[in-house]
Amino acid sequence: MTLYNPYVKRIHELFIEKNPGEPEFQQAVDEVLKSLQPVIESHPEFEENAILERLIEPERAVRFKVPWLDDEGKVHINRGYRIQFNSAIGPYKGGLRFHPTVNGSVMQFLGFEQTFKNSLTGLPMGGAKGGSDFDPKGKSDREIMRFCQSFMTELYKYIGADVDVPAGDIGVGGREIGYLFGQYKRMKGEFTGVLTGKGLSYGGSLIRKEATGYGLLYIVEKMLKDTAEDSVTGKRIVISGSGNVAIYAAEKAISLGAKVLAMSDSSGAVYDPNGIRLDVIKVIKEQEHARIKVYAERVPGSQYLENSKDLYRIPCDIALPCATQNELDADSARALVANGVIAVAEGANMPSTPEAVEIFQSAGIRFLPAKAANAGGVAVSGLEMCQDSMRFFWTAEEVDAKLKNIMESIFVKIRDAAAAYGMPGDYVSGSNIAGFLKVAEAMVAQGIAY
Repeated sequence: MTLYNPYVKRIHELFIEKNPGEPEFQQAVDEVLKSLQPVIESHPEFEENAILERLIEPERAVRFKVPWLDDEGKVHINRGYRIQFNSAIGPYKGGLRFHPTVNGSVMQFLGFEQTFKNSLTGLPMGGAKGGSDFDPKGKSDREIMRFCQSFMTELYKYIGADVDVPAGDIGVGGREIGYLFGQYKRMKGEFTGVLTGKGLSYGGSLIRKEATGYGLLYIVEKMLKDTAEDSVTGKRIVISGSGNVAIYAAEKAISLGAKVLAMSDSSGAVYDPNGIRLDVIKVIKEQEHARIKVYAERVPGSQYLENSKDLYRIPCDIALPCATQNELDADSARALVANGVIAVAEGANMPSTPEAVEIFQSAGIRFLPAKAANAGGVAVSGLEMCQDSMRFFWTAEEVDAKLKNIMESIFVKIRDAAAAYGMPGDYVSGSNIAGFLKVAEAMVAQGIAY
């Protein structure tokens, strides 16, 4: 990473010293600091107000133990986290992740990224993230309920509708949100919009499950129209993952006239030259909770790939990494470029390694980073917060139209920010700059509060 601004360089050195052994957090901060150098040059007030020092330090970081009983009566202990990163533009907002890979570095990286992502939506939401190293896979509903109740028994002290509004993420779906909300209501004795991703019967929003995947296609479509008078229609697409983001990205892509050739999970990938049959994927993943290789057993002409990264070796026009962080490495990026990919957009959080991003940008591939491309989920979470506050619900068509407008406006913001600072077409820098400016201006205006 090349740092030429003395202030940015000094802050980066201080950050590395303070956060050793946190590779995900370091990767996220490195990328942002590199992008912000021309902004800092143009705005001396940011250095005067120590904005970078304050921005890279979470306002509050909570770690707690979560004891719970399994169905055999055995006691287990997991770690719980809530990183409340920045509240300059609104109450903290960000998901909860239940997965064995959850640790302090991952939580800080996600909370830091969430600050910029939420800023880009234009909605008044600060950045936060939380979760636990608990793994819901293989657990009974009762075990998950007991864990969620124990988790919320500690977390409830730090959240609220106007303080911090968690949502779902990997390992936290409608079932988990229901258990968490029930325990919060029990502890606080109030019914409030403290969580998003709730069921429709108790304050949830239509289009929430589909939001990240739909939003991903809306911003890709806007980018193609804006940069090449092109469209998703007729394009060949590969999508990593097969959770909510991947499934509904595929659904929207197909509805726009694209052909989805491949999807994956942690065990491997499936390639269908005739186009993935999403109805089969939904049965396997949403009803049977089985491995994606079952698709190859049921659909003639399809092929199972034992290495999920082989998905990126399939010739395609658009690649949408929607699984997990750092899944798309340099080798995969080179394979995509060699096979003629024209656009890559991140549906997961930071799924491309820095080397992969550099390869795409050097090759002139249109690349949309996660903080812009996967903002659809938190955008609709913000809309759910609005509906809860109003005690009113919009139709699916109304929410979808608002989501589309938000995603298209995000592209305009990042395009214009990149161009304004001499980096036209660099949507990574554009995302960092556009997200940062709103937060930084609010921090300056509010004085040394946080």
